[in-house]
Amino acid sequence: MRLRHVFFALVLTSALSIPAQARADWFFTPYVGANVGGDTEKNTVNFGGSLGFMGAGVFGFEIDLGYSPNFFDNDEVTSIGGNVTSLMGNVIIGIPIGGQTGGGVRPYVSGGAGLIRSKLDDVDDFFDLTENSFGINAGGGVMIFFSDNIGIRGDMRYFRSLKKDSSDSLDLSLGSFDFWRASAGVTFRF
Repeated sequence: MRLRHVFFALVLTSALSIPAQARADWFFTPYVGANVGGDTEKNTVNFGGSLGFMGAGVFGFEIDLGYSPNFFDNDEVTSIGGNVTSLMGNVIIGIPIGGQTGGGVRPYVSGGAGLIRSKLDDVDDFFDLTENSFGINAGGGVMIFFSDNIGIRGDMRYFRSLKKDSSDSLDLSLGSFDFWRASAGVTFRF
């Protein structure tokens, strides 16, 4: 069985096994941040948003969409640019300290898989390289709520592409494209 089939089966099983509770949290966080390390030429700005669900327990899930418009910009080569887009489905494990109403803190860890799309181009339109890769991400952060519905969120995640490897019986291995993303945003809980 392929690694991605096993992963998606685990994510689906985790999402379906979250018990229905009298109180659950849906949250939406638009964010802005910076890409650092890995394949970034220099620290570049990213922005995006995540929509997620946390049950009354400690397990949840989220969909995260991130975009880095100038990911491949380089001070030495001004004619090359490009961007990176990521769309990830993640499982979240977080403990609501202070409860799920009013103020409180929820530290968490998360990880998942999805699409990493990188586009490299030049201003003269001599070449245009676009690659869609299956990728993974893992990280953690904290959500701090000031009221029932408003808070802030800080997050740090590592992204890595996966590549098809015919010599591997699982069919996927770690790719060479990677980066870290630090982000912060206002969180709306409903």
